Order: sequence, then C-alpha cells, then structure tokens
Amino acid sequence: MQFHHHGYVSGDPRVQNAAGTGLDRPERLPDEVDVLIVGSGPAGMLLAAQLSQFPQLTTRLIEKRDGRLALGQADGIQPRSVETFQAFGFADRITAEAYNIGWMNFWAPDPENPDRIVRTSRTEDYGYKISEFPHLIVNQARVLDYFAEAALHGPARIAPDYGVEFLDLDVRDDHVDVRVRTGEGERAVRARYVVGCDGARSGVRRAIGRTHVGAAARHAWGVMDVLVETDFPDWRIKCAINAAAGNILHIPREGGYLSRMYIDLGEVAADDDHRVRQTPIDEVIRRANEILHPYSIDVKQVAWHSVYEVGHRVTDRFVDDLDSPRVFLTGDACHTHSAKAGQGMNVSMQDGFNLGWKLGHVLTGLAPAALLRTYDEERRPVAQQLIDFDREWSSLMARKPGEITDPAELATYYLATAEFPSGFGTHYAPSRIVAADAAQQLASGFPVGKRFHSVEVVRVCDGNAVHLGHHARADGRWRVYAFADADGSALASWAAEARGVVERFTPEGADLDAVFDVKAIFPGRWEDVVDVPALFRPRSGPLGLTDLEKVFAAAPSAWTSSDIFVERGIGDSGAVVVVRPDQYVATVLPLTDPAALERFLAGVVREPAALAEPAALAAR
Repeated sequence: MQFHHHGYVSGDPRVQNAAGTGLDRPERLPDEVDVLIVGSGPAGMLLAAQLSQFPQLTTRLIEKRDGRLALGQADGIQPRSVETFQAFGFADRITAEAYNIGWMNFWAPDPENPDRIVRTSRTEDYGYKISEFPHLIVNQARVLDYFAEAALHGPARIAPDYGVEFLDLDVRDDHVDVRVRTGEGERAVRARYVVGCDGARSGVRRAIGRTHVGAAARHAWGVMDVLVETDFPDWRIKCAINAAAGNILHIPREGGYLSRMYIDLGEVAADDDHRVRQTPIDEVIRRANEILHPYSIDVKQVAWHSVYEVGHRVTDRFVDDLDSPRVFLTGDACHTHSAKAGQGMNVSMQDGFNLGWKLGHVLTGLAPAALLRTYDEERRPVAQQLIDFDREWSSLMARKPGEITDPAELATYYLATAEFPSGFGTHYAPSRIVAADAAQQLASGFPVGKRFHSVEVVRVCDGNAVHLGHHARADGRWRVYAFADADGSALASWAAEARGVVERFTPEGADLDAVFDVKAIFPGRWEDVVDVPALFRPRSGPLGLTDLEKVFAAAPSAWTSSDIFVERGIGDSGAVVVVRPDQYVATVLPLTDPAALERFLAGVVREPAALAEPAALAAR
C-alpha cells in the first residue's frame, strides 16, 4: 500500500480522501444519476466499490431492504474471488476470519454393510494447487460488509440507499427513466445507465423483457447452517457423502463450530407445484441423520435453513440492447443454478468487476461507448459454462449408490475440473479489449484473455519480496508490465517511445500513471538494477514525489525462490504484457515494436479531450 504522496497521512490509509461527488454527498437519492445500481448483493456491492474510484460520477445503489444483509445464503469463496478481494484491499482480513478448505473427504456405503457409510478417499483441495490464494468459506453478509467499506472509503463515498424499491423503467435514447418507491412514496429517477443486481426474481430483467432460458432439474435439497454435537469424525472437513438414504455435501464454516449441510431430499414429482419447499426443518435433520448412519448429529441451533429445487437457467441477453446497452444484468438476475458448486456469489462478483471499470471509463470519457458491448459478449458465455459445469456436478452429487460404477469418480472430477470452479477457467474471446494478434509466444504463461497470474518478484527499491500482481488495485487503471530483455537495451528504447504514448492518453494535470500503471521487471538480481528509464520512475501527487515502487527484479533472492521469466515463459527478448483494470490480460507485445502499444490502445482508450474532470483522476 502506497500513501503519503499527497501529504502526510496520520489516520487509516485505506480511507481515501473524498473527491468530486464524494464531497457533500446528499443523503436523499438524487433525481438524476450517472449509474443506478439496483440490489446490494455481491455484484452490486462490488460494482459500487469499483465506481467509488470514479468520483466524477454520481453513482447510487438502491436496496429495498431496510439495512445490511444479516445472514447471507452463499458462503463459498473461490481463489479467484480472494484474488479480487486483494485488489480491493481486504483479502488478508477476510481470510483471517474465514474457514480455509484444505481437504475434501469422500464417503460412501460400506461394501460389507451398505447401511453404514465409510470414508473412501481424501484429496487436497484445489485452492493452493492452482493459486497463491486459498479456497474459503465465509458468510456472504461479511463479503458485502467489506465491499460496503471499500465503497464508502473510496473517493466517491458510495453507501447503499436502503428502503428504496425498484418498480419499473423505461429506456430512452440517452438515458433510462426509473420508477422507485421510497418511504415518501413513488418517484422518478433519471439514470444514464442502470445495472440490475436484484437476484433471481429480478424486476430489472422483467422490465427490459429479458427471459431466463432453461429448466428445473426436478431434484430438491435442504440446506442448513447448524451448530451441533456429533460423533461424525470429519465434521471440520469438507465432505461429499453418498449413502443408500441419499447424499450430503457438508461444508465447515467460519468460527470453528458452524457448518453448512446440503441434504438430498430426492426427486420432485412433476405435479409437486413447489410443495417440497415447505419441508420442515425437523424432516431435513431426520434425513441428514439417516444418511450419516452410523453417525449422528444433535442439532443445538439452526442459524439458517431453506429448501430449494435445482434449476439451471441463463438469461437470453444480459443487456437491453446489444449495440447500445443502457441496462445491464448481473449475478442471479441473469444466471441461476444449484448452490453446491460454490459458484453463484463468485461468478456474480466477476460480472460486477467486468462491468464496473467499463462504465467508469465510458462515463468519464476514457473509452468509447462501444466498450460496453463487450459486457454481454464476455459474461454470457461464462454463465453458460457455469450452467454446464453445475449441471454435471449436481448430477454427480445426486447419484444413488447403485448408479456409481467408480467410487473415485467424484473425487477425480473434483480435481480434474478445478480450474473452472476456482475461478481461473474464464478465457475471454478476442474483442476490442482482447487482442487477436498478440505476440503470445513472448509470454506463454500469460494467456491473452485469461486473468494475470501473479508470481513473486523482488522490489528493487528495498529488496522486499512481493507478488507482482498484488501491487495492482481495483482503481480503474490499466496495467502495463514491461519485462526487460537480457541487456536492457530494448527496454530502454521501448520506454522512450512508450512514454509519449502514455502521456498522450493521460489527462492534462494528472499523474503520469493516472490511466496506465507501467512497471518494469528485470531478469537479473535486484542489486544489479541501476539504470532505470524515467517512465518507470514517475512523479506522483501534488508534491511531485518519485514513485520508486514500479521496478522489480526476477532472479531468486534471499526471500524468493521463483523466477517470473521462467515461470511465465518469457525469453531473453523480453515482452510487454498489457492487463485490463479487471486483471485480465489484454495483449502481449514485443519490446521491439513500441508503436504496437499505441495501435492496441487506439481502439480501447480515448485521448483525454473528452474527459470531464481530469484532476479527479490525479487524486487516485
């Protein structure tokens, strides 16, 4: 974390100075806004936190509840989400209070006595196998709390407008007329863009005429968060339990005592008409004990419970209009599925992360409005992948013992498909922000269209070991990582020309890194890096202090063992890796062609003539 470059800070450095619309922010919902977010779920709260970095804009989030969510339904936090939390500044704090999934155990009927269950296998969880970030379990309400804090502590000082209900909307040529209900009655709000983050029964989706496509699987599950006394030996380990009486997915939760159980309630009759949802909690507990035999649970307290029927649906479009979108759908408003794969909250947050910076750039004039077309193009295929994955995982989880030919199949599938549920399987197709002609061979370990996979490096100014990707924050800026050639000559030539490109796209009066955060990584030892181009030593803030934390070295040191050049397939000729504000690799370019950076940016970023308040960017 860097601070003091705007003057000495004696308080909490996570609280940024208010700016723009964050100064004297009115409590009452304004009549006109730039972005109206409907719903304070994971996508909506992340979106608010991201747009709080754009204080030039008026962003408001409405929520019909009277206050914060007290008890969230979702609890699984995939490694990609923790990586996202890192960008918003709270990964370490939420990890400290969460449950870390280190293992997953599998139980099945005892071949000698099928009425009893026995442990059949144990596997390491995929979290640390794929990323430096863990696979966590924590209440969704706490995730929302952290994003709410990030939104409130950002320059725009965004806080939810509770007790405001969305009623309807009407899309016009250059804005959206929205009707809402507050404690004062019905009123109208005019918004340049509206984002529906209002769940599976989305009023925003209904208002723009979009429909869910898909069907229910006619299988019901009871779910409960419970405090119990039990003799089940794996109570604090994630377990998939298959028994003659049904199936359980058991997930320990944060705090050392609480656990969540998904209990198989069986097939749902065609004429059930959702009556299964009225299954009493005592029956759910009875089913759980029947499945767990010879073990049992004595439930002392039920913190939360529900019954749901598995359904797999994707909305036909995630926007009102593919060419000129004004209304966007995120999360459960545009994709619904079972909860057992732990994907709902995670994929929803990535919807918000994908959209947030795009809205910020378009509304501040940094990017053309056509950028917003990429939201549906990128996120709808991801949602379909999610549905396909969840359908297969749910089917495997719901099998009866007689339908299982290979007892290890579920464990094998769990690990073999780990990249997707971990959040790292997303691969965006070529577009204006994902290059089709990238020099991928120069950095094979940074696939274009996939998220930037960090590696430890050494910060040259102080010799400390840091993860290169962890230096990036969700502040709406592009990242440009310049990996030096063997002798540094190509890097020096590239930097001399690239500086002009960066300056041309930087608003007048703003810091050199206000739009593009450019960093250099040298292949040798940190002690040997002495000749650094000025592009990587920009002056920052009103005091004009030199930023020394943009230069890194790759060679192992006393505190590191990895070499990012080796780990990510970067050769002696070096490479330039351009990364979007949502951490996805946009292109890979050669150092020998400095003009390639300008060619790529020409279709992505606008020169700052149209920027409304460039000084606000300098304050970030």
